[in-house]
Amino acid sequence: MLMVNQSTYREFAYYNLGLVDYNSAWELQTKLLSKRVKNEIEDTLILVEHPHTYTLGKVADKENLITNEEQLKALGISVYEIDRGGDITYHGPGQVVGYPIINLSEWKEDTHQYLRSLEQVIMNVCKDYGLTAQRNEKYTGVWINDKKIAAIGIKVSRWVTMHGFAFNVNTDLNYFGGIIPCGIRDKEVTSLSSELGRSIELDEVKLKIVEHFKGVFDYKSFKILDEIDLIEIKAE
Repeated sequence: MLMVNQSTYREFAYYNLGLVDYNSAWELQTKLLSKRVKNEIEDTLILVEHPHTYTLGKVADKENLITNEEQLKALGISVYEIDRGGDITYHGPGQVVGYPIINLSEWKEDTHQYLRSLEQVIMNVCKDYGLTAQRNEKYTGVWINDKKIAAIGIKVSRWVTMHGFAFNVNTDLNYFGGIIPCGIRDKEVTSLSSELGRSIELDEVKLKIVEHFKGVFDYKSFKILDEIDLIEIKAE
């Protein structure tokens, strides 16, 4: 296998995978992280949607899942305990989930700055739609007024990242009622469509995310790849 040539010219690969089962995406991230650590692939950004899913991070309080087994089954919601930071959150259709698999050693070896930069990407997208989004001093994520529009939870191994952000675009916010989102009891959630009063084309939002990701993380360019390319990587 050819090794990725490291240079000052930084480029990333972008995959728009559409609706993907959560566990499949998690397994894919793990494989890509291993390949990125070994410098077998370049930095990669995957954007997906998931079927209805609750995920609990490493420090999650299980009491924040307030939906019982019978309700979960009736609603078709999967539950995963995973290896990212943070508490519990919801993933589902109409939400853009981003998984950057990037080598921070080629950018900044600073996980705090990385989190702030992921927030900045989403804040910039909100600005494109005429919305003022901001950070919260106490909590990671992106907020509009006192409502959370994007959750962030990451894992970093040998300075390579996985997991990422969940940006509510056309998300059915009722599903957040089955959890205490991120373990925060006194805050609400919102979405781009709720704030704008209209549905938003997801592919439009994804391209805005990609463009701002390029700018915030100082890439010179990106290339759009398709699922066939990813299948070839998975098969190696």
